[in-house]
Amino acid sequence: MIQDFNISKLDEVMKIWLITNIKAHDFIPEQYWFNNFALVKNLLPQADILVYQDNSSIQGFVGITNISYIAGLFVADQFQSRGVGSALIEQCKQLYFFLELDVYVKNEIAVKFYKKHGFKIQKEKINEDTKEKEYSMVWRK
Repeated sequence: MIQDFNISKLDEVMKIWLITNIKAHDFIPEQYWFNNFALVKNLLPQADILVYQDNSSIQGFVGITNISYIAGLFVADQFQSRGVGSALIEQCKQLYFFLELDVYVKNEIAVKFYKKHGFKIQKEKINEDTKEKEYSMVWRK
């Protein structure tokens, strides 16, 4: 079930954030994610967060900032490829007329996922922090 984020679940969400980033971005040193953990934990409550929760455990979440920017979509490892990410994206598409995001070019699974959900590549750029190539992608209703 998709619901609004409850701040009491911040540690659970951050665990998913860390583990998923390390696994999905094996081309970025692990230490990068550990170094950014505290910053993200402080900023995350300022975003609009939707969580996919079942039996009181969070299976995934999506964060929207600046009205329409998907700052991240994360699904716990054991729930990937089970429709959790798709459900979260489809819920976002019901709530917003326009969505945008950045995704690493080397994260081919994510790029394919977003294309499947109607996102189009607008441009390619270099991420200032990691120096890795990213696609800026958009979806319009």
